[in-house]
Amino acid sequence: MSTVSPPWTYTLHLPHDPRAPRIARATLRTVLAAHGLTHVIPTAELMASELLNNAHLHTTGPYALRVRPMESERLRVAVWDTDPRVPPGFTTDGATVAVPPDDAESGRGLHLVRACADSVGASVLRELGASKGGKLLWAECQWGVGDV
Repeated sequence: MSTVSPPWTYTLHLPHDPRAPRIARATLRTVLAAHGLTHVIPTAELMASELLNNAHLHTTGPYALRVRPMESERLRVAVWDTDPRVPPGFTTDGATVAVPPDDAESGRGLHLVRACADSVGASVLRELGASKGGKLLWAECQWGVGDV
């Protein structure tokens, strides 16, 4: 008798704490290893790291990491936070984002995400009932043929 593995999704809710991004990256590595996706860990971790650090640096509330497989052997790494403002690298208006100068100490994170991801996106969430609103930024990457 064969069994079919149900689709999986993991969401880790995080407080606004400087240790939270590190804990989320460790959780991401564990989840991907448990699903046999160790070869996609470096890319997924880089994307998650940049999105988590931006949520921590640019918001004051809690945030969350969500990981889920998508159709066509893609992995979606998403970060929700309470700020509804979408950064320029994730807008859908086609505007390009200026690359920071070589001597800049910050500003490259979203460029790294866009370089590693096959696609990126954003959703602005309205406050409804128990929902806290905010935004969800996501990035997807291929995990490869034959993986589960």
